[in-house]
Amino acid sequence: MAIWTAIFDVLDRIGMGWFNAKTFVEHTIAFSHDALHVIVGVCLQLLLASLLQVSVRSPWPWSIVLTLEIANEAADLHGEVWPDHAMQWGESAKDVLLTMCLPTLLLLLARFRPQLFSAAASAPVVNAEE
Repeated sequence: MAIWTAIFDVLDRIGMGWFNAKTFVEHTIAFSHDALHVIVGVCLQLLLASLLQVSVRSPWPWSIVLTLEIANEAADLHGEVWPDHAMQWGESAKDVLLTMCLPTLLLLLARFRPQLFSAAASAPVVNAEE
């Protein structure tokens, strides 16, 4: 049982450190909390696609962003205690939706409308009859 207590202590310290770092960033830059979720979600997806050397068509960057966002919200729920738990859970759900909105759009467009991301999509149409 002592091992589990030690594990939970370490996780608690990591979670609180992450929570404090996020709070610092939120108060340092001029973006709202909600805007940060949108910006970080899409930037993280693009960064992960680059690091993994895969396209945004791949579900891997999207899946990792979702996993990290859920871990982030778990840390928030653990680190903050609101008087109204329903409000806190609603805020967490909103954060997940905001974070995943653009990565989901990019994934779906890249998979089902790849022509939007190709050079051919922006090239002018040349009429062969002219």
